Amino acid sequence: MDITTEMIKTLREQSGAGIMDCRGALLGCGGNIDKALEALKEKGLIKAQKKAERTTNQGLVEAYIHTAGRIGALVEVNCETDFVARTDEFKGLAHCLAMQVAAMDPQYVSEKDIPEGKEVISTEACLMEQPYIKDPTKSIKDVITETIAKTGENIRVSRFIRYELGG
Repeated sequence: MDITTEMIKTLREQSGAGIMDCRGALLGCGGNIDKALEALKEKGLIKAQKKAERTTNQGLVEAYIHTAGRIGALVEVNCETDFVARTDEFKGLAHCLAMQVAAMDPQYVSEKDIPEGKEVISTEACLMEQPYIKDPTKSIKDVITETIAKTGENIRVSRFIRYELGG
């Protein structure tokens, strides 16, 4: 199977992966873009798991105020280096996470933050388990994993707070 530059470009746009990773995935999947996309996602998940124990002491705090000014959110998102924290990819992730907090009002960052004995629905109460507002087929955890694969660094949501006027 001949892998064309157009195929690589298409896969790269969909996945955000590097050119050689896209070419390798296409070769491994016989030119099937859908299978190659799945292979790249799995590879990104493996990369993210390897980086999960790395220290994240850089990052940024992102604010989002909803249009009418009645709801606002602050989110602290951490990464390994200030270089990654300044990238558009990371800033975009932080902004989307702040919008997610404002829109979906999670109570906890992840399931491990739920107090023992408290009964909650994790897909509603935990930010990491919530469906992503821009693409409900993905969870927030999936979106962060994709960004980890693109940036090559561990990324963590440390904390957030949501304000609602009169709330």
